[in-house]
Amino acid sequence: MTVWVSFKVNGGPVDLEVEPMRRLADVLRDDLGLTGTKIGCNAGDCGACTVRIDGQQACACLVPVAQVAGCEVRTIEGMGADRARAAGGPGAAAGVAPREFTDLSELQRAFLEVGAAQCGICTPGMLMAAEEVLEGPDAPTETQIADAIGGVLCRCTGYRTIVEAIVHATAPAAQVGRARPSGDARPDAYGAARERAVGARLAKVDGIERVAGSAIYGADQPSAEFLVLRAVRSPHARARFRFGDFEPLRQRFPGLAMILTAADIPGQNRYGIYATGKDQPALADGEVRHRGEAVLALVGDAATIEGIADADVPIEWGPLPPLGDMDAATAAGAPQLHAHAKSNVLISGRVARGDVQDAMGRSVVTAEVDVETTFVEHAYIEPEAGSARRVGDRIELFVSTQTPYLDRDEVALILGLRPDEVRIIPSAVGGGFGGKLDLSVHPLVATAAWLLDRPVRAIWTRPESMTASPKRHPSRIRARAGADAEGHLTAFQFHGDFDTGAYASWGPTVANRVPVHAMGPYEVPAVLATTRAIHTNNPPAGAFRGFGVPQAAIAHEALMDDLADQLGLDALEFRLRNALRAGSVTATGQALRASAGLPACLEALRPHWASWRAEAEDWNVAQATANGPARRGVGIGAMWYGIGNTSMTNPSTIELGVDRAGGLTLYSGAVDIGQGASTVMVQIAADALGVAAETVGLVSGDTDRTADAGKSSASRQTFVSGNAAKLAGEDLRAQILQLAEAGDDATITLGDGRATVLEPGGRPVEIDLAELSPVRGTDASASPVLLGRGFFDPTTTPLDADGQGHPYATYAFGAQIAEVEVDLELGTTRVLRMVAAHDVGRAINPTQVEGQIHGGIAQGLGLALMEAYVPGRTENLHDYLIPTVGDIPPI
Repeated sequence: MTVWVSFKVNGGPVDLEVEPMRRLADVLRDDLGLTGTKIGCNAGDCGACTVRIDGQQACACLVPVAQVAGCEVRTIEGMGADRARAAGGPGAAAGVAPREFTDLSELQRAFLEVGAAQCGICTPGMLMAAEEVLEGPDAPTETQIADAIGGVLCRCTGYRTIVEAIVHATAPAAQVGRARPSGDARPDAYGAARERAVGARLAKVDGIERVAGSAIYGADQPSAEFLVLRAVRSPHARARFRFGDFEPLRQRFPGLAMILTAADIPGQNRYGIYATGKDQPALADGEVRHRGEAVLALVGDAATIEGIADADVPIEWGPLPPLGDMDAATAAGAPQLHAHAKSNVLISGRVARGDVQDAMGRSVVTAEVDVETTFVEHAYIEPEAGSARRVGDRIELFVSTQTPYLDRDEVALILGLRPDEVRIIPSAVGGGFGGKLDLSVHPLVATAAWLLDRPVRAIWTRPESMTASPKRHPSRIRARAGADAEGHLTAFQFHGDFDTGAYASWGPTVANRVPVHAMGPYEVPAVLATTRAIHTNNPPAGAFRGFGVPQAAIAHEALMDDLADQLGLDALEFRLRNALRAGSVTATGQALRASAGLPACLEALRPHWASWRAEAEDWNVAQATANGPARRGVGIGAMWYGIGNTSMTNPSTIELGVDRAGGLTLYSGAVDIGQGASTVMVQIAADALGVAAETVGLVSGDTDRTADAGKSSASRQTFVSGNAAKLAGEDLRAQILQLAEAGDDATITLGDGRATVLEPGGRPVEIDLAELSPVRGTDASASPVLLGRGFFDPTTTPLDADGQGHPYATYAFGAQIAEVEVDLELGTTRVLRMVAAHDVGRAINPTQVEGQIHGGIAQGLGLALMEAYVPGRTENLHDYLIPTVGDIPPI
């Protein structure tokens, strides 16, 4: 049954014939094309779909469209349009998303200025919630702001910059500690005199789209042109299965275009990160190894696919006893989950240096700790989504991804094509954190589109995403450390088992990275660190912000505290005494010659450490006197992290081109997943060429238009691709100066079809770019006529059997302190405040660096205090808890 529903959207009238119980979110997105309203859960848990109905915020996924009859609905597209309408600008029509900085509202501008939008998927909902509180009669307090936005989850920012931006929108700049641009000027840092972009708080180059709601994510393409694909997944952790007769299903649902099974895969029905370990099927072939594994896919029109229940599909299941944990998987006589393997131990890792047993025996004090961690869900607010279409003898995918070139090669393998016959076009990425390094919708939409020669899209639901996607590895760690009487570490011994789940995913990376980092950022003469990645019938465990290093850090920092206590030393002083620094030798035998700033980080914390501990002691005395149940303590932790791939090639190629009109374009394969990679590449390339960053356009991630810049993971893009971008800018500069026969001290100006080169005291030399031939491509107007190219591969060496070698070219270091309050009666814990000090080398864009530190702290608090993924039980954002704005302390 359909009814006519009339209401207003962003000031304009809407009359629709719709089913009255359709979700408002779906009507806004699919019928009206207002995809700024995002869907993260369809259950009212994440708040990404927040809109305003008659001035009050509401989750559009929970509102039947009939309920808004006669109402005024306001979406993100209407926010900036207010300003544009007043000026008669491009946002004057209702529902048109603003794309110019001058069209943004004050609130949107504040979000852009202070870096409150990272991946941007939660930003529209956050802005709509914030707008309501800003319309109050008085400037809101932080408590009022937190209450207003408390229903909207953010996984990237740590919320602090969001609160700051909301305050910023109503308060003078001095109150929030950031300089604000004057008038309608964009918040750039280069200015007319072309100040250097590197080191400046340049606004995100893709930031306007994020705060305007106009960025296109994997689920945001117009739905009408696509067939819909839905995977049917196993309800069992381990089972054999076979299909019945599909013909009755086809007869019952004539809109069903395809039932895709493993038998239909054109190429190799196996993929995986490592060439020697491709063990994961695109569709299971007779046996499933974890709950939620896809066994077939239904493809058809949206109404047909929605109308087919899993129970309608003829599948006969034969459940088998699952290996539910690492003990079961390594027990004598345990079934082998993969026939090609000798055991359920996928791989082992090892770093050995010195005689640990002798050194431990000679230690004055020793400490031992056992640590166990559980699965942790990435909980990016954008579930996996994307589409594919066949273009002649090639396949093109539009997908949410962290690694377009790896995706290209994997899809080519599955389809039986050459890599150059596959094109990956990354969508805007609504959070990744490592979870979008693995394939998701890619093989299924690609295969269906290839075989049907029709566009196909898929969007995983939130429970589906949480059931099937990789997780942070559960771990079981035992570690021991020793020190001498002077407080110098003498020995460190570590073993960690990591549950890598049903398939390898990034298990080998975890097993090999953890031993390198296991002893922490400390110099220890004798080390033995071993690991195992173990297959179970749990979900695959992959990459999640650290590749196992955070789990190891829990152990080594607990040991540092224990040893310091036994020796009567201050915990900060003990760490400082043992900190790696320039001249230190790591456990892999690598001499650190520069960029080892942990001592400086610890010194930066010292004033806070002393004063906070004294304040906590005074507070505890007062609580004890009053018989209060709460106590406060102050803790410290330190970290280090190798940048990029471990002991293997890690290259990136970046290109910078100028076209006949004088337009500059950076061709960057470095996908921005919210961390600011696109912005810092532009900053670096602009400075290297010698132009203003605002003049540089960007093509990002498209495998047909960019070179391979490697994965957006392991904190590598700024260092690796940033160096490549620097070389690309320098290469293009050298070409232009050579054409002008000018020296390196000349300035370059591009535009109006010319490159103008001016030496100090000389006359300008003009190069007519129209006279140059395109260096690639067929579109003479848009193809570059000059192209600078930069290639960078950090110097590393393989590790030997004892893990000796140079696994990384450089490392990041950091230290943080936290004040924590514990209720001794209830056992509840809350973090009151934190200070973070990080050695990041050169901060290319301090705002983006701070955002990463804030986001890491928020995810660390989640890991420590609330997050635990339990297969079959916490597969939504209601039962699986991630931090809200109320959980994050001042940082």
